[in-house]
Amino acid sequence: MNSDLKLRKTNMIKKILPIGLLCSMFALTINAGIVNGIALSINEYPITMVDIDNKMEELKISKNEAVSILIDEALYNQSLDKYKISVDSFDVDAQIEKLAKNNKMTMIEFKNAVKQQEDYDKFSEKIKLQLRHQKLVSAIASNKLIMANDEDLKIYYNNNIEQFKIAEKIDVIHYTSKDKALLEALKANPMLSNPNVLVVNETLKIDKISDQMKYIVTKTPEKSFSTIFVENQTFNLLFVSSKADIKITPLEIVKETIFNEIMTNRENEYLKNYFENLKLGANIKILK
Repeated sequence: MNSDLKLRKTNMIKKILPIGLLCSMFALTINAGIVNGIALSINEYPITMVDIDNKMEELKISKNEAVSILIDEALYNQSLDKYKISVDSFDVDAQIEKLAKNNKMTMIEFKNAVKQQEDYDKFSEKIKLQLRHQKLVSAIASNKLIMANDEDLKIYYNNNIEQFKIAEKIDVIHYTSKDKALLEALKANPMLSNPNVLVVNETLKIDKISDQMKYIVTKTPEKSFSTIFVENQTFNLLFVSSKADIKITPLEIVKETIFNEIMTNRENEYLKNYFENLKLGANIKILK
């Protein structure tokens, strides 16, 4: 797993297991072990000095922080093994297909949209980690969480109304070219001009553009360039000048999104407490 995906995995675990949850007696013993170059074991699972050094280098953190994260990761992975959690390529493909449908795209259109913004293999690996995490949540917290009700949804919606605003008109500078490198150069230096790049000032109406362009332009902030994407067999780049005719998406349309967000927060809080207790009861010792 490359460093970017390792960081994603670490961040996912850190949301549940914040650094610094080790009790003071463990912190002192672990620090002594680090000074003497002694590795640790957590429920017989070893952590070597190489592991600690690699984590320090990967995240640019102290030894104590690296040890704390490695213990968290060990307990997390042990829980995956305990509950026999696994995710295969069919699970990942099914989830990506669901995401495509949610964005009103075919699988091919959605994959192309993703590829314009990030490495697709990394995206698939991220989906795999998320699905594995969801399965673990279901195994640990099943039937132990209070389901969000309509009142919860209304409160979240009213408190986070900015999340549900969408511009119906978007002023852009639209660049197109058969040569992607020309658009990459222009994005790096907007003062450049090239006869092989067509430049058009446009006002996009959100209900009149393709689903791919809608997906990209809504994620691009004002006064920013979009990612470079392929449409109509040519490379496209948008500079979003301004967004107007802001509408608030009705609660009924975003109910499912809000429900999922609330339940994710509740799941993470439950898991944080679960792993705090797991850590307190773990067999953490120095290996000589």
